[in-house]
Amino acid sequence: MTKKYLLITAFFLIYNSLLAQEDSTRTIELANVVISENRMQTPFSELARNIHLVTRETIETTPAQSINELLSYVPGVDIRQRGPAGVQGDLRIRGGTFEQVLVLINGVKVSDPQTGHHLLNLPLDRNNIERIEVLKGPGARVYGQNAFAGAINIITKVPEKRLVNASVYGGDFGTWGGNVGVSLPGERYGQYLSVAHDRSDGYRPNSDYQMTNFFYQSYAQTDLGTFNFLGGHTMRDFGASGFYVENSEEYEETRTSLISASLDTKVGEWKVQPRLYWRRNHDNYLFIRSNPGAFNNVHTTHVGGAEVNATRLNTIGLTGVGVEYRRELIDSDNFSGGTQQAALGNWQRSIFGAFLEHRFYFFDRLDVTPGLYLNWYSDFGWNYFPGLDASYDITNEWKLYGNLGRSFRIPTYTDLYYNGPSNVGNDQLQPERAWTYEAGIKYFGQRLWGQISYFYRDGSQLIDWVRTNDQQPWQPQNYYNVATDGLEVEINGRFDKESVVQAASVSYTYLNADLDQAEGVESRYVLDHLNHQFIASLTHRIWKNVQHSIRLRYLDRMTQADYWVIDSRLYYQTTSWQAFVEATNLTNTEYTEAGFVQMPGRWLRLGVNVTLPY
Repeated sequence: MTKKYLLITAFFLIYNSLLAQEDSTRTIELANVVISENRMQTPFSELARNIHLVTRETIETTPAQSINELLSYVPGVDIRQRGPAGVQGDLRIRGGTFEQVLVLINGVKVSDPQTGHHLLNLPLDRNNIERIEVLKGPGARVYGQNAFAGAINIITKVPEKRLVNASVYGGDFGTWGGNVGVSLPGERYGQYLSVAHDRSDGYRPNSDYQMTNFFYQSYAQTDLGTFNFLGGHTMRDFGASGFYVENSEEYEETRTSLISASLDTKVGEWKVQPRLYWRRNHDNYLFIRSNPGAFNNVHTTHVGGAEVNATRLNTIGLTGVGVEYRRELIDSDNFSGGTQQAALGNWQRSIFGAFLEHRFYFFDRLDVTPGLYLNWYSDFGWNYFPGLDASYDITNEWKLYGNLGRSFRIPTYTDLYYNGPSNVGNDQLQPERAWTYEAGIKYFGQRLWGQISYFYRDGSQLIDWVRTNDQQPWQPQNYYNVATDGLEVEINGRFDKESVVQAASVSYTYLNADLDQAEGVESRYVLDHLNHQFIASLTHRIWKNVQHSIRLRYLDRMTQADYWVIDSRLYYQTTSWQAFVEATNLTNTEYTEAGFVQMPGRWLRLGVNVTLPY
C-alpha cells in the first residue's frame, strides 16, 4: 500500500509542476515531427497509433550511455539488461517476449534469425541518433514479420552543419569511454563518420567488457533523386557470468555489421524508395572462459534484403504500396572437448512480402487507414495480416484513436534447431499469432501532450521454453494461448529554456495476462512479464548554465521482486560543450532484470561533450 501511495504522490507532484508552466509561450515541437513508416509519413500529432518519441533533446539530458538505457525510460518498454552500458539486453514491449519485437534503423530491419538476444547488437552510440520512434502494438501491416508486440525505429541523419563532436567519460570500476564524430554536409553531397569505444573492468567477477562502434552515413543529390547510404560495425567482448547459467564463467564475443543503400525518387505521381540491405552477426560463446576447448558455440548469420516502397497522393487520400524479399542464412557449429558438431547447423530460408494501405480523409476530422500485408515464408507458406487505424479530431487539441491488427512471429533458428546439454530445439514449431485491439485519446497543447490508451492482445500458439522437472532439458513448444490487456497513461511537457522546469514527464503502465497454463509445467519466458511500471522524469535549471535531470523508475514483474531505481545527471551546458556528472542507481538498489545477473549498484561517471563547427 505504501508503494501505491508513493506512485500516486509522485504522479501528482509532477503533473502539478507541468500545469504550473502552462503560461509559457513555447509550442511543443513533438507535434510537428514526421514519423517515417517506410511508405506513409505522418506528423506525430496525426497518428492513430500509440507511438513514443525519444528526441535528441531527451537523449542529451538523460543519464544514459547506451541505447538500452535510453529505452528503459520509455513507457510500456521493458529492457532486461544483463549488464551496464548496453553490453547485452532483451527488449520487450507490452508484456511480449524478447523475440516479439522488431528493431529497425532508418526503416531497415536488423532482426537476427538466430535469437532475439542479438536484437540490440547495434553499430550505433547515443551521439549518432536523431530520435527513436517506439511503436507499441502490432506492426505487421506497417513493417512486416516479427513486429508482434511492437517495433522500434532508430532514426539517424547527417548533421546539417559542418562540425566535429567528441566526448569522453570515466567512472567507477575502471570504466571509461569516448566518441569522435565528423560531419561534412553539403548541398549535393554530405557524410558523417563516427567512432566510439567503451570499456570497464566490471562491477563483479567476470563482468568486464569492451565495445567499439564504427558508423558511417552519407547522401548524394542526383538527377534521379537522393541516394542514401549507411554502414556500421560493432565489436563487443564481455564476461557473461550469469547471463545464461547461474554462477558461471561464461564469455562471449559478438561482431555485427550492417550496410544499406536506398534512393528517394519520383516516378510520375509516385514517391518511390527502393532499398538494399545486408546484416551479418557473428557470435562466439565460451562456456568456461579459462578453458575455451571445454564448450564453444560459434554462430554466424547473414540477412540480405531488397524492398521497394511507394506512395501517391490522390483525390481520395494517400495510397501506399510495397514489396520486399529477404534471405536469411545461418552457419552454426559447436566445439566440445576438441570435437566439432553442429550446434544449430546450416540453414537458410526466403521471405517474400507485399504491402497495400490507403489513408482516407473525411470531413477534415476523421481519417481511416486500412491495410494488408501478404507474406510467404519458404518454411511456413502464405499468411495474411490485415490492420486498420482510425482517428477523429474532437478539437484542435484532442484526438480519439483506435486500431486493430493481426501479427505473427516465426521461430528463430535457436527455437528450431539448438542442441545442447540443457536446451533442445523443436523443429515442429509453428509461428506465433495474435489479434490486437487498442483505443485511446491524445492531447496536444501548447506545452503539454499526453495520451491514455487501453489495448487487448489475443495471442495463440505462443512459443515458450518449458520443462516438467529440473532433470529435463528446456525445449520450446507452441504452448500458450495468452490474452494480454493493459492500460497506459502518459503526460509530457516541454517549456522555455529560461524556465526553471524545462521538461517533465510521468507515465504509468498496467499489464495483465490471462494464461492457459498446465499444472506442473515450468515456463522460462512467457510467464515473466511486466505487471506495473511507473516512470517519471524532471529536467530543471539550478543556476544559469547549471542544469539537472533526474529519472525515476518503478517496475513490478510477475516472477521477480519489484524495485525502484533513481538515476541523475548534473551538467553545465553551453552552446558548444557540456560537462556532466551522472549517477545510476543512486539508492544502491539490489535487483535483477535477466538471467542470474544482479545489476550494478550505485555507479558514478564524469564526462565532457564538445561540439565545434569548422
